[in-house]
Amino acid sequence: MIILVILIPFITGILVPSLPFRQRKHWEIFLECAVILNSILVWYLLLHHSSSTFLLAHFTGDLSITFKVDGLGMVFAGLVSALWPFATLYAFEYMTKEEHEKVFFMFYTMTYGVTLGIALAANLLTMYFFYELLTLVTVPLVMHTLTREAILASRKYLYYSLGGAAFAFIGLIMIIIYGTTTDFVLGGVLDLAKIGDRTNILLLIYVLAFIGFGVKAAVCPFNSWLPQAGVAPTPVTALLHAVAVVKSGAFAIIRLTYYSFGTDFLRGTWAQTVVMLIVMFTIVYGCSRAVKETHIKRRLAYSTISNLSYILFGAVIMTPFGLAAALCHLVFHAVMKISSFFCAGAIIHQTERNYVHELDGMGYKMPCTFGIFTVSAFALMGVPGLAGFISKWNLAAAAVKSGNVVAYYGIACLLVSALLTAIYMLTIVVRAFFPVKISYSALDGIKDPNWKMLIPLFVFTLFIILFGIYSQPFVDFFYNVAVGLS
Repeated sequence: MIILVILIPFITGILVPSLPFRQRKHWEIFLECAVILNSILVWYLLLHHSSSTFLLAHFTGDLSITFKVDGLGMVFAGLVSALWPFATLYAFEYMTKEEHEKVFFMFYTMTYGVTLGIALAANLLTMYFFYELLTLVTVPLVMHTLTREAILASRKYLYYSLGGAAFAFIGLIMIIIYGTTTDFVLGGVLDLAKIGDRTNILLLIYVLAFIGFGVKAAVCPFNSWLPQAGVAPTPVTALLHAVAVVKSGAFAIIRLTYYSFGTDFLRGTWAQTVVMLIVMFTIVYGCSRAVKETHIKRRLAYSTISNLSYILFGAVIMTPFGLAAALCHLVFHAVMKISSFFCAGAIIHQTERNYVHELDGMGYKMPCTFGIFTVSAFALMGVPGLAGFISKWNLAAAAVKSGNVVAYYGIACLLVSALLTAIYMLTIVVRAFFPVKISYSALDGIKDPNWKMLIPLFVFTLFIILFGIYSQPFVDFFYNVAVGLS
């Protein structure tokens, strides 16, 4: 079943441009049904999984391509499979104004399978293999429009991703040499007898591997590729910024920290302090840049940079509460950010306007789109009753419970970030609904998109509210994952 849910998106993606569909709606139905079927199979797998592993290919010694469903993999795979069908439906409408649709959907669907491969990997080698493959299948999506900006953005994304993977590869080698196994084991796999007096070397390797995986998670100073990738079609940037690529980087760091090196080895060391300072700086930096940015999608991209480091901040607290809070924000932020990005995409699709100063009065012409954007804005700010408040509260609580002095400064970064988030998100809302001056003739013909775009937006809004008012079962599950009970 694990191999099946990874292969179905690959096979479906390959078939989309090659099968002789007579009408566009026929291949849309084929693709949507295949994605929905795969998501159903993923959830069946997650709800009926066993503790056994599946060996796909053995190389030598302890090196193999192996898959397993564990608690952490369930969180990421469940998130990806829940969002992808809605993202695909949204993309059908958005891509009507773009060329080379079938090639786009080929790579778009294949990315689904690769991301599931990362989520369900049973060891560091398997995760690294799919992590590299994720770069290769998403580069064509970034350069889809083939404009000069798209080509330059895809080139930068490729260079950064391959460079980061090289640093992550060093961590893989060290785990092979100094670990008892490359399998993911909660608590870590390092053999202290082998390490001897090389503790500082291993800590340095951890920091390098953290930064390597952190390139996709857009940590400073390796985050400039993310705003530039906004030249891609919005369905791509939404998945790059909310689910597949950036969350894969955060997920890989969690695996590296909790399941390979181990928090007992890392907690209280200079390495923990270094990575914590990196993510704290990134939190404030991303929000500060978002306030200055006037391009809608790039503003949301800088917001993503900040919020990704929320996840990493919880992870590097290196306690069960910290991991639970990190998983909480990983899931809740995905829903909030994909909602805001899809709203931005709907605005661009309907109006061909890309900048904040062009949105004056548009809330009256697109009430559904801007109403949903307002909900996602309040959620990202951390307004009580919505998903963002829950995850930010848990991050702050985990920092307090850790007793780590550096983590206390992280709480101050969260508060500064919340203020800056209110500024850069509400600026858009206020311009849309309360313009200083408005030219009604300039808004002629503007309206909300059709149901293919609106249905995903309404569903994401319901999730944002649900997570805000009924979060405890999810938070309890995340804590069970953190302590190894799920």
